[in-house]
Amino acid sequence: MKLPLFQVDAFTDRLFGGNPAAVVPLATWLPAPEMQKIAAENNLAETAFFVPQGDSFELRWFTPELEIDLCGHATLATAHILFTELGHRESHIHFHTLKAGTLTVTRNENLYTLDFPSRPVMDCQIPEGLLAAMGGKPPIEVWNSRDYLLVYESEADVLALKPDFVALGKIDMMGVIATAKGDHSDFVSRFFIPAAGVNEDPVTGSAHCNLIPYWASKLGKTQLHAYQVSARRGELWCELKDDRVLMSGKAVTYLKGEIYV
Repeated sequence: MKLPLFQVDAFTDRLFGGNPAAVVPLATWLPAPEMQKIAAENNLAETAFFVPQGDSFELRWFTPELEIDLCGHATLATAHILFTELGHRESHIHFHTLKAGTLTVTRNENLYTLDFPSRPVMDCQIPEGLLAAMGGKPPIEVWNSRDYLLVYESEADVLALKPDFVALGKIDMMGVIATAKGDHSDFVSRFFIPAAGVNEDPVTGSAHCNLIPYWASKLGKTQLHAYQVSARRGELWCELKDDRVLMSGKAVTYLKGEIYV
């Protein structure tokens, strides 16, 4: 069987920046183990699979190791391919997901806005070994939602982190967000998720479901400009809107091809 395959750099306007995601359009769902093998073969942070459902689409995301409950950059990448390569004519797309409900992406020229659930962080106990595994200055705050949120004093502290990924992978958690006020933006972040087979994710939409409500409360405003300061770097324009977060970013197509399964 031959399937189309696209690769997109998301949350960037330049090739080799942002976060790469693979996108595989399907007529009907493949068995989950087969989609997992395709994602492992692609060896990107996420591979998105989608199938049509009337005027909308069902969407699922796989890391090289597992199916994940929410992914921003691969959702943006999927919308970009539908708009630019597959002839979607409306200005918005609705994606139905297994655990995150319905996600909407709206296009305004070359900017895509993702409408995602807000995930405010909560007080938590710090897992043994977490702070030592981060490899830098200790954070000034620690919170939790799906992922741990570690708040640092400065952007320089976030940039200086050198995590021990083997140690992080042994802690019972999904991922770790490191964040601080930005030098040239409202806030910056990095995201580490070795448990899912991705040591550092270049730009992470799902992490901003935590970051946006946190920084909106901290800074006293609902519209925020953010950078994820990985080596590939990504830029997001964000808004807190009731119990939803809006994340806007750009995307560029890197690859179009076919796979044989």
